[in-house]
Amino acid sequence: MNRPVKRTLGRRELVDFPAFALVGVEAKVDTGAYTSAIHCTNIHIETPAGQPPVLVVNLLDPGHVGADGCPLTFTEFALRDIRSSNGEVQERYVIRAVVQLYGKAFEADFSLSDRSDMKYPVLLGRSLLRQGRFVVDVARRNLSCKFLARATARRTRP
Repeated sequence: MNRPVKRTLGRRELVDFPAFALVGVEAKVDTGAYTSAIHCTNIHIETPAGQPPVLVVNLLDPGHVGADGCPLTFTEFALRDIRSSNGEVQERYVIRAVVQLYGKAFEADFSLSDRSDMKYPVLLGRSLLRQGRFVVDVARRNLSCKFLARATARRTRP
């Protein structure tokens, strides 16, 4: 039985979130984190009359390309205990989102937290790395978008 080829990610990658119309979002690849994370602010629950609760967030900061500051709503979400990098356990909302790497879509869990004090708005955790059969080369960066740029250049050559 042939297993899919493992692809290499660098310590930093540019990722796309097609459902949110976001491209080229800077992400840190973190093998120490199990769950991926994405920067959000104004995270709260609204309960419209006679309807199930809705999670409302502002995804990324308005300064990010494609982030328009308009709130996004999610009807499917969970509240989970997530251990932060300093060892603290925090209750965070978690959503399923599609992220693109190497031109392929991967659906993964993303915890929602205010990462404004962090350098990178997205963190890619082990569960996503395992699903995509990715290995990490910490000496490299942006391998996914470089691969796509080379593939596009090959297709457009005369």
